[in-house]
Amino acid sequence: MGNIFIKEDKDDILRRIDELHPNSKAMWGKMNVSQMLAHCVVPTRISAGEIESKQSLIGKLFGSIAKKQMLSSPEMKKGLPTAPNFIIKNTPDFYESQQTLKDAIERLYETDKTDLVQRKHPFFGKMTIEEWGILNYKHYDHHLKQFGV
Repeated sequence: MGNIFIKEDKDDILRRIDELHPNSKAMWGKMNVSQMLAHCVVPTRISAGEIESKQSLIGKLFGSIAKKQMLSSPEMKKGLPTAPNFIIKNTPDFYESQQTLKDAIERLYETDKTDLVQRKHPFFGKMTIEEWGILNYKHYDHHLKQFGV
């Protein structure tokens, strides 16, 4: 299972992001490629501690169960609901969004792991470094597969 904190896995995700182009078409879902890139920036910035986020009530109730299911499955399922604050309604510039995501991934990779484990995921709550790394990798992988890369 991939982990964004393993250099080879991070580099593979960055390479796949570079394979996207402005006309890449989704194989499922509602987002266009620019929206998907901008969408991926938000949880990356939350993970890196650049955006403050508190655990939701529903997350407090069901987050630990959902976390186990999410981390144990080999891939994220298609059609999972998107948190409202992660939905991108406009169509941002493709190249700017692509570079912003790559830069955000690099900052996440370099983030202080001691600080990382003190943060709570907005749904899953407290997570280990490995859980943060796997979850982020799976999210990128899911959306890159959505666009055929």
